[in-house]
Amino acid sequence: MDRPDRGISRRAFVRSAVAIGGASALSACLQREATEDVPQATLALDELPDRQHAWNEFLATDDHGNVVPPEHHLLLGLEYVGDGPADAADEREQLEAAFRTIETAYKRGNEGLAFTIAYSPAYFDRFDATPTGVELPAPTALTPFEDPTLDAYDALLHLASDYGHVTLSVEEAMKGDLEQLNGIDVEGTFDGVFDIADRRTGFIGRGLPADNQSDVYGIPDGNPVPEDAPMFMGFKSGFRKTQASEDRVTIQDGPFAGGTTIHLSRLQLHLHQWYDQDSRDQRVAKMFSPDHAADDLVEGAGHNLGDSNRVTEVAESAADDARNEGTVGHAQKTARAREDGEPIILRRDFDSTDDDRAATHFLSLQRSIADFVKTREAMTGTDLTEGSVGARTNNGILQYLSVHNRANYLVPPRELRSLPAPNPA
Repeated sequence: MDRPDRGISRRAFVRSAVAIGGASALSACLQREATEDVPQATLALDELPDRQHAWNEFLATDDHGNVVPPEHHLLLGLEYVGDGPADAADEREQLEAAFRTIETAYKRGNEGLAFTIAYSPAYFDRFDATPTGVELPAPTALTPFEDPTLDAYDALLHLASDYGHVTLSVEEAMKGDLEQLNGIDVEGTFDGVFDIADRRTGFIGRGLPADNQSDVYGIPDGNPVPEDAPMFMGFKSGFRKTQASEDRVTIQDGPFAGGTTIHLSRLQLHLHQWYDQDSRDQRVAKMFSPDHAADDLVEGAGHNLGDSNRVTEVAESAADDARNEGTVGHAQKTARAREDGEPIILRRDFDSTDDDRAATHFLSLQRSIADFVKTREAMTGTDLTEGSVGARTNNGILQYLSVHNRANYLVPPRELRSLPAPNPA
């Protein structure tokens, strides 16, 4: 962390510190962010929602009612240190004390912290059982042109905050390296229960990709990412009317009712043709639809679109556009997976420059992993490959990304979040 203040914006520096991690990065980050502005919890623990994934009511919204996600994200892949199933009551009490420390130390939301702890099929395999009432398949490749690493960490901790030092502080506290967290005594840690086997970081928000695009593999020289873009591909996503509600993605029945599932993909971005060869109209057509480009619907990154990307009207014309226009839009294709006109997955994805490579950590919530698979099949668009539309070329944004990792997880309700059994009473 040498020379932290020279030639780098505060936001870019904080992003870099989160990516590096560790005590020195936390110390440097604390020097750049206003730590006194981070509030402790404003709700008693028993007043918090039963759903771990109930973030939206606590997150900021823009003028159109779109949720504004926290800027900084940290994903920790966790391995249970025991050899067999996790069944020790004292370990569950230790973890629950850790999670309650986090919830007490920070107000839920952008200005504090939002987090979830989730468990993989590999975790439940320790019990030689599957979670009751939940379909949680092992991850697999989902297209003919991918060969991803299939993650098998026991658990995933997702931390999100507008302050980078908050995510770093929680990580250090869970490792047992902090005695206090935002003025609250640390009552429990991961020590002796979980080892941190993997860490991935990222960011989302207007201007952050532009701040972090220099000298990154996958992005051409010349700083092409627009200043108003919240993600590297230059366009806004997460419109209110294109996102499933938290109710829609919540498991309804069984012992894990109130929980949800996560699909997590790490997507490597390849944006040289996107910015150096494709025109602005081509980018709009491939991201949204040919009609969006022809009618000049998208200004800048698309903030003018309000609460909808306006693809509902063109979803059914995807085959016609593929045949007649030679291009079909990413959002246009994906909208075909809706049920009764409503989206079935809730995206909480974000960009990354881990290892100095442009990537997207695509994290989605859904009631069933099958809902994600259905959405991904619509996005893949194998039924649309006619003429100029190939398996990847001119087929939305497929040619600009490659899938490097896939993983599936169960997010239990809060009362079962500490080492859940597959068939809790």
